[in-house]
Amino acid sequence: MPEPAFDHKNFLKHASTRPGVYRMLDAQGKILYVGKAKNLKNRLSSYFRGGGLDNKTIALVNRIQDIEITITSSETEALLLEQSMIKDNRPPYNILLRDDKSYPYIFLSSQDAFPRLAFHRGAKKKKGRYFGPFPSAGAVRESLALLQKIFHVRQCEDTYFRNRTRPCLQYQIKRCSGPCVNLVDEQAYAEDVRYSIMFLEGKNDQISKELAAKMEKLSDNLQFEEASVVRDQIRDIRLIQESQYVAGEKGDVDVIAMAQDAGAVCLHVIFVRGGRILGNKNFYPRFVMEKEGSDILRAFIAQYYLLEQHKQSIPREIICNYKPDDWDQLAAALGQVAERKVSIKHQVRGHRQQWLELASVNAGHGLMNKLNSKRSMEQRLGALQTALKLKNTPLRLECFDISHSAGEATVASCVVFDQNGPLKSEYRRFNIEDITPGDDYAAMEQALRRRYTRLKKGEAKLPDILVIDGGAGQLSQAEQVLGNLEIKDVFLLGIAKGVSRKAGQETLILGGSRREVALPPESPALHLLQHIRDESHRFAITSHRQRRGKKRTESFLDQIPGIGPAKRRELIRYFGGQQEIRRASLQDLQRVNGISKALARDIYDYLHG
Repeated sequence: MPEPAFDHKNFLKHASTRPGVYRMLDAQGKILYVGKAKNLKNRLSSYFRGGGLDNKTIALVNRIQDIEITITSSETEALLLEQSMIKDNRPPYNILLRDDKSYPYIFLSSQDAFPRLAFHRGAKKKKGRYFGPFPSAGAVRESLALLQKIFHVRQCEDTYFRNRTRPCLQYQIKRCSGPCVNLVDEQAYAEDVRYSIMFLEGKNDQISKELAAKMEKLSDNLQFEEASVVRDQIRDIRLIQESQYVAGEKGDVDVIAMAQDAGAVCLHVIFVRGGRILGNKNFYPRFVMEKEGSDILRAFIAQYYLLEQHKQSIPREIICNYKPDDWDQLAAALGQVAERKVSIKHQVRGHRQQWLELASVNAGHGLMNKLNSKRSMEQRLGALQTALKLKNTPLRLECFDISHSAGEATVASCVVFDQNGPLKSEYRRFNIEDITPGDDYAAMEQALRRRYTRLKKGEAKLPDILVIDGGAGQLSQAEQVLGNLEIKDVFLLGIAKGVSRKAGQETLILGGSRREVALPPESPALHLLQHIRDESHRFAITSHRQRRGKKRTESFLDQIPGIGPAKRRELIRYFGGQQEIRRASLQDLQRVNGISKALARDIYDYLHG
């Protein structure tokens, strides 16, 4: 029996727009192709648009049965990870180069009056300094190109340099300061060389502070053109920092991050060997009862690493985003099997913290794909039909929620789910006006009236089930609105948190009869209702914050809680402008003076939705 075709439409619907690496798999789960993208959704969509593909690409697409993705913080990180995966897996549809026996370096001929930066591989016989090793030649060349752009240190061969009588093209395009024809003095050139050395040594914060002070001084002296050049240096300098991200430390480490929501769990594991990310994988364990993250992590680590085929691959260090239960006993057991010390950590710094954040992002994305998969939705909708004793399988659900801050900027959200999961193009938000601040019942009545007046006129489909996030009071508002509009074919359902207010202990209230139904925590029907309830809650809070921010100020920085004039000034001073703040990674934001990790996360989440 032939394998079913890959459902690319549903996959692309929930694909991330962030940079990352994608792996195309065949029916046996073998990697066919590894690629990188600045925007994963756009890049993957190009494979399934039909025309314009060559025969080799068409053959590749016809063999695809699944696509796995790894989200990264930038395109540079995606490039490094892509090359690492190609080298380790040698996919049949990738261009495979020879396996070099030595890692590449950046060489600085520091003995010269005007030192040169260059690519180097092999024996270190020349006098000068060597920076590296780098994980790939592409990483070195990209770093050299960026250094050339920022600091204008020459990269030409010595024979070429000594025989110039006029500046070359690199000077014309502002990639060199022209030392070959004495267009820059030795002192100014030495300053650029010093910055290059500091950066390659990892003294990034010191460079940023010096450049920020220099930019500020130039601005005070009304030298705006020179200040703009320094501003561009501050912006571009962060790009090279990312080249050290994927291969930044030594050691054998497995990084495990867990994401849990609506009755589903995704565990994302990143495998780091010799300081290089070699691969990653998602796991979706099944469990009967709602459990804490620490319980799930402990069970997963024990089962995965104590399998016979995995015993030889137990790393020296395991990093988790939760502290597993009985972690010390678990580490001792793993160490006994591996016959060496094994440590389990959940609080780390530096590159290990960056690896953990990368794993957490990918765990969240994997969980979202799992919840929104067509097969999962069909199963949950069928379970909901059985639980509510409906004649037909519900194919469209809507859920409402209210959000405000002490009555300020009240917003109601309406989210829509169908058999493919969240239907975001049909989400709606309602700015609530002319009610007593804090009156959630009146806010719910206004939102429902406005929504279903439009639906009755045919502006959109009526849902099979209307879910209200709340108890009997909110449900009464829905019954009253639908009754006044003479809408009878919509099943009403309230979802109220139980006494403990924990997930899995919600109470369902049926419209009309007001009969209460309690579903078991493992019920797929309950998981679906939790999912749509949480999504409506998220959308309501996001909409409320946006409305509140617009009311208070027009500056996007001031819309972020915790950002005042002083911190806004530090952000502008560090990055050189608001555009660069929007492009900054989480790690870049954390380097700004006065910006804590928590505040950096708030800024990053706000800017990237």
